[in-house]
Amino acid sequence: MESKAELKELAKLFLKLGVIGFGGPAAHIAMMQSEVVSKRKWFTEQHFLDLIGATNLIPGPNSTEMAIHIGHEKGGWKGLIVAGVCFILPAVFITGIFAWLYKQYGQLPEVQPFIYGIKPAIIAIILVAIYPLAKKSLKSTELIIIGMIVLVSSLLHINEIYLMFGAGLFALFLAYVRNNKQNSVKNLLPLTILQITNTEITSAINVNLFWIFLKIGAILYGSGYVLFAFLDTELVSTGLLTRQQLIDAIAVGQFTPGPVFSSVTFIGYQINGFTGAIVSTVAIFLPSFVFVALLNPLVNKMRNSKLFSAFLDAVNVASVAIIIAVCLDMGKDTITDWRTIFIAVLSIVSTFRFKKLNNAFVVLGGSLIGYLLSLL
Repeated sequence: MESKAELKELAKLFLKLGVIGFGGPAAHIAMMQSEVVSKRKWFTEQHFLDLIGATNLIPGPNSTEMAIHIGHEKGGWKGLIVAGVCFILPAVFITGIFAWLYKQYGQLPEVQPFIYGIKPAIIAIILVAIYPLAKKSLKSTELIIIGMIVLVSSLLHINEIYLMFGAGLFALFLAYVRNNKQNSVKNLLPLTILQITNTEITSAINVNLFWIFLKIGAILYGSGYVLFAFLDTELVSTGLLTRQQLIDAIAVGQFTPGPVFSSVTFIGYQINGFTGAIVSTVAIFLPSFVFVALLNPLVNKMRNSKLFSAFLDAVNVASVAIIIAVCLDMGKDTITDWRTIFIAVLSIVSTFRFKKLNNAFVVLGGSLIGYLLSLL
């Protein structure tokens, strides 16, 4: 049974992560691993890995869904809502401010000097967090081979959902051959109905926005860049948004903390002001809460089944391989000169050496050093 103290702790943790969570889903999950596995001991490495694997099997923003999983495990239904909302809110609030400034002045403030140093620091945080997860997930030669294949395939930009399910199904087949028995798993059929009664909220354009973003949130696998491809099709091609506004929304998603899906707050505001921002934000995140609520109780059952335990192990290895591939891609684009190399090495050493050091200090330190070095 959840207590008020647990809910309060969940709220404080995920508000903090929402504020300092730069760098995309891989970085967010690394920060969560540091907080809930290494520091608070809420989960074992194995269970945290299982949650990552389960999250990668459903559509929606992975890091937000991890926050919702953690909240559900610690605080039941109330924890699910508290963790998810608190992780999303800072990004939505900050993005909303940028959306207002953009509409007022037609341009975004200059933040590049500060972002310059954040990105190498984020890569350091991911590498430090993924190290124990990789050690835990690589339990056999078979899993090491699957991990290597997924890593190479991910670097070749093969769709991550194919890699995830492919790895899981291959391991499931091998386990079936070994055990010569068959299990089944119940199908998930997530259904959700939302009714909003306020007449301004339910204007024709907001209803249209709601269904567009609900659909995207319910079917989207992949990175934030896949999201922007959907938005180009749904909004730019139909004339609701200009391509320049979409490009600026991408920029906002890159330099604000928290889930990149908060970019839709910016987009909703450009299309239909405050109510458009609210409707768009609620719609794109709503499916994640529903999917996690349905999937979370099945994670332990999958782990306790020999066949689906093999499936989950392979999915976990694939998840780690894909995060490493993301890290390598980020490094290729980010660590390009002596300054960024210096920040990355310093961040890795600091994070490994001082394991209790809060990730916020690594992020802020990287930002400050990056700003100072950019003045040289």
